Amino acid sequence: MGRESREKPTKLAKKLAQIRIYLGVSQDGLVRGLGLTAKLTRNEISKYERGLREPALPVLLKYARAAKVNVEVIIDDDLELPRIFHQPETRSKLVRG
Repeated sequence: MGRESREKPTKLAKKLAQIRIYLGVSQDGLVRGLGLTAKLTRNEISKYERGLREPALPVLLKYARAAKVNVEVIIDDDLELPRIFHQPETRSKLVRG
């Protein structure tokens, strides 16, 4: 019984970076804004955005909720983030919840 690696979304890293930039926060600010200071660091966010690591499902859910999109949009390579995410904003849209 061989063990195959699972299929990975190829656009995930780019989408995560687009969400953070749209929210108008630094990588540290994202960690704080998502309420994950006890679990993540800026370095881990950097690895997500460079495609070196993938976030756990609960972290993806927090990204989706902060961006007000379905998590499916973030994960599915066939779906694109709404056009507004391609335009950086000047103020933070990240609200702690």
